[in-house]
Amino acid sequence: MNVVALEFPPISHVLEWPELLFEDTPFAINKATILYVVAVGLTLGFFFVAGSQKRLVPTGVQNVAEASIDFIRDGVIMQTMGPDGMRYLPFLTAVFFYVLFINIFEIIPFVQFPATSRFAVPVLLALLVWVIYNVVGVMKQGLFGYLKSSLFPPGVPKFLYILVTPIELVSTFLVRPLSLSVRLFANMLAGHLILVTFAILTAALWSKTLLIVVWPFSFGLLAGLTGFEILVSFLQAFIFTILTAVYIGGAMHPDH
Repeated sequence: MNVVALEFPPISHVLEWPELLFEDTPFAINKATILYVVAVGLTLGFFFVAGSQKRLVPTGVQNVAEASIDFIRDGVIMQTMGPDGMRYLPFLTAVFFYVLFINIFEIIPFVQFPATSRFAVPVLLALLVWVIYNVVGVMKQGLFGYLKSSLFPPGVPKFLYILVTPIELVSTFLVRPLSLSVRLFANMLAGHLILVTFAILTAALWSKTLLIVVWPFSFGLLAGLTGFEILVSFLQAFIFTILTAVYIGGAMHPDH
């Protein structure tokens, strides 16, 4: 019986892509950069096409866009921020779709790379959220009022502030952006590595050996994991969006 050789690519081959344009310069462009730009174009294009269709009874792209906006409004904003948060509907909708598009590239044939598995963009998005909710907090409460509500939450016995205040300081100003970025990055990277692993196993079993009887199981598992990663892409976009709304809502309404 022939031995099936499995050659798994180093993780650097999975995550690092050669520069395509402007090599060895600060403006170098690789596959990941192109995907980020394409995701922006898809987000803008999706709503441009939907907005150009002004049917009384929405269908197609218009129907999907309106349903998505209703979902962000009712499922995210109204649940976390209340009516005052409606001004952030365009921002939160854009965040959801941008993160979704750069996630979903993971299962697109000939692309098969979730751009959020590069740590820089999750960090950039998390820092953007960090700046926004801190600015909102300062604008709504004033600098000292915001610091007071963040570091000295009401209803806590005063003698516990010696423990609570350092925890709130680290949580509000350090852990939040870190957890936002790491959660998105780690989940998409793990899914990407799992799909790569099972794709290599499926390809290796597609040979004239006795192991070919296992191939249908391996292929079925790969297909199932691909479907699961589609769900994960949506879920991670939703989690990032709703946590963004929670943080902004907390800065707007400190008593809640």
